[in-house]
Amino acid sequence: MPTVENGAGDLKAGGDAVYEYEPSEEAILEDLLPRNVSVQVYRALLENAASEQGARMTAMDAASRNAGDLIDRLTIEYNRTRQAVITKELIEIISGAEAL
Repeated sequence: MPTVENGAGDLKAGGDAVYEYEPSEEAILEDLLPRNVSVQVYRALLENAASEQGARMTAMDAASRNAGDLIDRLTIEYNRTRQAVITKELIEIISGAEAL
């Protein structure tokens, strides 16, 4: 909001100039208060969007970690089962050879 200096100013006793500015303080407040409210609402909306994105990111991170843990557990279970099958086959082969 532009301000306009009105006149050259009067000198006070201490040598300080007194200036009168336009628009008045009331007019400035009438203009700035609605802007301030709008900015505060916009700020709240931005904070809401940022917190939602943060919550989504945290949830996706936890899901990724859980999926990795599940893959690790299933890999271990698969390897143990495969090893048990191989061991069983070897025992059967050895038992068959001893039977001869």
